[in-house]
Amino acid sequence: MRRIIILIILCLYTFICFSQTNEIDSLAIELAFQEKDSSKIETSLKLIKSLYDTNEYDRALKYIIESEKLSNSINYSKGIAKITYYKSLIYAQKGDYINAISGYEKSKRLFKTLKDTLSTARVNNSIGLIEIKRGNYAKGLQFSLAAIEELENRNLVKDLNLAYSNLAKAYYNVNANDKAIEFYTKALETQEQLHDTKGINESNSKLAELYSEKKEYRKAIEFYEKVLGSSESKNDSIRGYVLSKLGGEYLKFNDYEKASKYLVQGYNINIRNKNKANLLIALNNLGDLNLRQNRLVLAEKQLLEAGDIAKSIDNKIELLKHYKLLKTLDSTRERFDKAFVWQREYYELNNSLKRSQMSSVNSTTIDSKQLELNPNFDKPIANNTTEQTKIYSTLETDEKYNKFKLIFYALLAALAIVSTFLILIYLKRNNNIKYTQELEEKNIKIELQNEAFLEQTKHLENVNNVKDKLFSIVSHDLKDSLSSINGFIDLLKDGSLSREEFDNLIPELSENANNASLLLFNLLNWSKSQMQSLEPKPSLFDVQEVFEDKVKLVEQRMENKGINLVDHSLRDFAYADRSMFEIVIQNLLANALKFSKNGDTITVSNHISNGSCIISVSDTGIGISKENIEKLFKNTSYTTVGTNNEKGTGLGLSICKELVELNNGKIWVESTLGKGSTFYVQLPKSKPS
Repeated sequence: MRRIIILIILCLYTFICFSQTNEIDSLAIELAFQEKDSSKIETSLKLIKSLYDTNEYDRALKYIIESEKLSNSINYSKGIAKITYYKSLIYAQKGDYINAISGYEKSKRLFKTLKDTLSTARVNNSIGLIEIKRGNYAKGLQFSLAAIEELENRNLVKDLNLAYSNLAKAYYNVNANDKAIEFYTKALETQEQLHDTKGINESNSKLAELYSEKKEYRKAIEFYEKVLGSSESKNDSIRGYVLSKLGGEYLKFNDYEKASKYLVQGYNINIRNKNKANLLIALNNLGDLNLRQNRLVLAEKQLLEAGDIAKSIDNKIELLKHYKLLKTLDSTRERFDKAFVWQREYYELNNSLKRSQMSSVNSTTIDSKQLELNPNFDKPIANNTTEQTKIYSTLETDEKYNKFKLIFYALLAALAIVSTFLILIYLKRNNNIKYTQELEEKNIKIELQNEAFLEQTKHLENVNNVKDKLFSIVSHDLKDSLSSINGFIDLLKDGSLSREEFDNLIPELSENANNASLLLFNLLNWSKSQMQSLEPKPSLFDVQEVFEDKVKLVEQRMENKGINLVDHSLRDFAYADRSMFEIVIQNLLANALKFSKNGDTITVSNHISNGSCIISVSDTGIGISKENIEKLFKNTSYTTVGTNNEKGTGLGLSICKELVELNNGKIWVESTLGKGSTFYVQLPKSKPS
C-alpha cells in the first residue's frame, strides 16, 4: 500500500513538472513571435513568473533585462513596475538585500502612481520579510502590517500566509507574546488551507512554546500533540524534541504515567540519533520525574549526565534547571552541604541570565506603539525629476556645508580665546579660594569632633539608662517571682503544707520558676544587646529541629493550661545564628502560651518565599489591638498580664527584633482582637551578597 502511495505521489510530481515545463516552453515560443509592444511585455511577465515559481532565477533575469529595456523604450509604466518587482524578488532570494530593497521602493512608487493597491501591498509584505530577516523588527512589522488589510480584503491565502508568518516571527523576537500567538494562530489557519505541513508544524511548535511560557500547559500539550500526530513528526529530530517537551508538560500536572511514556520514547530516539540538545531536555525531565517518585539513585545519574551535556553545548536554561533539581535531590538525601553548593550555583547562573536578558530586552524589545500600524510609517521621500536638479542640489548642499565649516572654525577659535582668559582668572583667584577652603576644612573638623563628643556622651547616657532600667525591672518583676517561690519553700519548711496541698501547688510553683527563668533570660540578652556586644555567627540549620526542641520546653505548661499545639513545620533551612533564632522562637512560644486560654490552639509553621525562609507562630488567643501593635517592637518596656495573670518584662519582642535584624531578617505581627495573633519571622536561605 505504501509503495502504491509513493508511486502516485511521484507520478503527480512528474505530471506537475511536465506541465510547468510545457507552459514555460509555450510562453517562450509565443514571446519570440510577438510584436514589441505592451502585449509582448505581459507575455514576458507571465514567463518570468513561471520561471520564478520553478526557481530558475538566472533564466528569469535574462527575460527581465530584455523586458525592462522594451518597457523603458515604450514608456510602459505598469510593465516597468512589475519587472522591477520580480527583479527585486530574485535579488532577495539570492541574499542581495540592498538591491532588493532599492528595487522594491522603486516598484512601490510606480504601483502607487498606477493606484495598484494589491501590488503595493505585496511589495510592502516583501520589504517586511527582508527587514525581519535582518533583525529590524520594528521596521519590518510596519511594512507587513501595512500589507495585511488589502490581502485580507482579497482573501489571498498564499500572500496572507507569508504576511502572518512574518508578523508572528517579528512579535516573537520582540517578546510581544500575545501578538505572536495571535498571528501564529492566523498563519496556522492559512497553512491548513494550503496544506503546508511544514508551516503547520512550525506554527504548532511555536504556539506550544508560547503557551508553555504563559503557563497555559493544557494548550501547550494540545499543540505539541498536534505536531506529534502530523506526517512531519516521522522525522526523528522533530519527534525527539516534541516527545521530550511533551513529557515535561505532563510532568507539570503530576501525570507521571504519560510523562514517563513520552520522556522514555524521546530519550531513546535522541540517544539513537545522538541529538545532544534534545537529549538534555529529556534527561532533565526524567531526572525530575524520578526525583518526584523517590527513585533517587536513577534521578542523580540522569541529572549528572544532563549537567555534562548542558555545559558541553552551553545550554544555560537547561543548566539552571539542572542545578535546581540537584539542590532538591541533595536536600531530600539530607546532604545539605552539597545542596547549599547547588543553591549557590543556581543563584549565580540565574543572576547572570537575568543580566543578559535585561541587556537583550533593551536591544530587541520595542515600544508598544510600534507594535501597531503607524499610518505615517512610510512617508514618501521627494524625488528630483532630472539629473540636472540633482547636481544643482548637491552643489548647493556642498556650498552650505563649506559655510557652516567656516563658521564652526571661527567659533572654535573664539572658544579657545575665551577659555584662555577664564583660565587666567581662575589661576589668579585660586590662592584666595585655597585659603578660604583651608579655613572651612578646619571648621568642619572642629564640628565633626564636637559631634563625636556628643555621640559618645549620648552613648554613655544610654548605657546608664540601661543600667537603671535593668535594676528597676530586677527589683520589681524578678523580685515578685522569686518572692513567690521563697514563700512556697518557707511554707514547706515550716510544715504548714500537707503533701496533697504541696502536690496541688507544684504546677503554680513550676510556672513561677519558668517565668523567673524566662524573665532573667530576656533581661540578660536585652542588656547585652544594648551594650552592643552581640555578634551573630550564622550557619545553615534546619528550622524544624529548632521548633521540635523549643516545643518540648513548653509542652508541660501547655498541657497544664489546656492549650492544643498544631505542628505544620517542614524541613527547611535558614542561614542565621542558630542560638539567636532559638531565643526568638522561645520568646514567641512563651508569648503565645501567655495570651492563650483553655481550649485555644497554637500553630507553628514555615514556608519558602522568594529565596527566604518564613517562620510563623500563631495562636487563637485574646489578640492585640491596633494601638498596642505599634508599641510591641519598640525599645521600651511594654507589657500586659497573660490570661492566667502571668507577668513579663515587656522586653522579649524588642530582643527578638534586634536578634532577627542582626541576622538580615524581618519580624512582624498580624493580629485581630479577640481572635488571635500570628508572629512572622523572615530569614535568608543563604549568605547575603
